[in-house]
Amino acid sequence: MKHVFLRGIFVFLLLAVCLSPFFVFAQNIGTDLIKSAANEAGYGENTDEFTFASTLGLVIKALFSFIGIIFLSLMVYAGYLWMTARGKEDQVEKAQEIIRTSIIGLIIAVGAYSITSFIVPRILEKVVEGQPTSGGSENPVDEPGGGSSQDNDLEEEG
Repeated sequence: MKHVFLRGIFVFLLLAVCLSPFFVFAQNIGTDLIKSAANEAGYGENTDEFTFASTLGLVIKALFSFIGIIFLSLMVYAGYLWMTARGKEDQVEKAQEIIRTSIIGLIIAVGAYSITSFIVPRILEKVVEGQPTSGGSENPVDEPGGGSSQDNDLEEEG
């Protein structure tokens, strides 16, 4: 009876681990900013959500899903080791070490993602802000027919 219960818990946890990647969503890093940056850089108008940025987002989403699966598996394994140690200090220490390293790995991964999700949108904003919107030079006096109305008035008088 006890083995049937443990087997049921194991199957439930296995299904939860296998289905958990479907509930992880990547952050939108500014597809509008990316599209306007692509247009300013001279890429085609048919640049859409299925470009490099979205592919990279899918890869990151899959990677973090995989990291989550590994973390959960290691935590379940370490918990099982600890609960079945029956007073064996070496097994308890091994379980504690697995838990410690798993948490450190998860903190590093989440920290890297947090830094990336904080820095990348700001870099994209700066890139888009630094680009001229008219496609020409940033100084309107340098353009033919550009400049202020005072310049045009002086040309008509002279």
